[in-house]
Amino acid sequence: MLRLLAYLVLAGTLMVFDYRGGWLHALRVRADAAAQPLWWAAGLPARVGASLRENAVTRARLIDDNARLRRALLLEEARNARLRTAAAENARLRGLLDSAERSHLNVQLAGILDVDLDPTRQRLLLDAGSGSGVHVGQPVIDAGGLMGQVIATTPTTATVLLVTDPDHAVPVMVARSGVRLVVYGTGRSDVLHLADVPLSADVRAGDLLLTSGLGERFPPGFAVGTVGALRADDTRAFLEADVTPAAQLDRGRDVLLLRADPPAATAEAPGGAAVTAVPPPAASPAISPVARPRAAPRPGATP
Repeated sequence: MLRLLAYLVLAGTLMVFDYRGGWLHALRVRADAAAQPLWWAAGLPARVGASLRENAVTRARLIDDNARLRRALLLEEARNARLRTAAAENARLRGLLDSAERSHLNVQLAGILDVDLDPTRQRLLLDAGSGSGVHVGQPVIDAGGLMGQVIATTPTTATVLLVTDPDHAVPVMVARSGVRLVVYGTGRSDVLHLADVPLSADVRAGDLLLTSGLGERFPPGFAVGTVGALRADDTRAFLEADVTPAAQLDRGRDVLLLRADPPAATAEAPGGAAVTAVPPPAASPAISPVARPRAAPRPGATP
């Protein structure tokens, strides 16, 4: 009992001194300051755990956002590539049709279904046939020049023999001088062969070759190719040269078929000379493609 009474007296005395002097308040402040590190250390695990959970959620969200944006970017790139392809194809088609319109040609647009560029067989398969007016012997061109001729038809398709076929030959003339020659296919889509050029012929590297109209297979005045460097052949009696085709034989998805009765067309040769393209007669019989001569004599005159 006396001990309790002593405690009560001590407590009362401390409260009176604290009320009057405030020295216990200063002691509590110091004690709180000393305990702060302990409180901080006690709350550290909780704060670390919350931070790790937040970082994990943020990282997962960033990964998802990155994957979503990457997929969206790939999709947009694919769409842009398709649009660029469509724009290039439209430009090429406009070039084809503009070329025909400028030359006042009566043409038919046909799409390419299949391409056979084997060295021994240069063919195109078109999506237009006899049912749409295509016939054997019909010349085929593009915006650059002559591509070949139709050699077979079905009601819905047509087979085109390209000028680069090894068994194909085209009578041509030099646009600058008018010299008549023959250009042969080589089995390669990027080169033709000019053979049997007389040593005295007025033919130079860079000359433009046009269809001459001989044989009534191809109308005159259509570009065939450009002459490369001339060189002597094996016999040393004639010259020969490689010719770069004027038509884009290894690209594009559409061609132009010259109608059987187109109006006269005019092709402009270098130097401003106009060459009139006269169409073949509508009733002319179909003949086989011009074949490369195997053992033809070599007269002094040009073809």
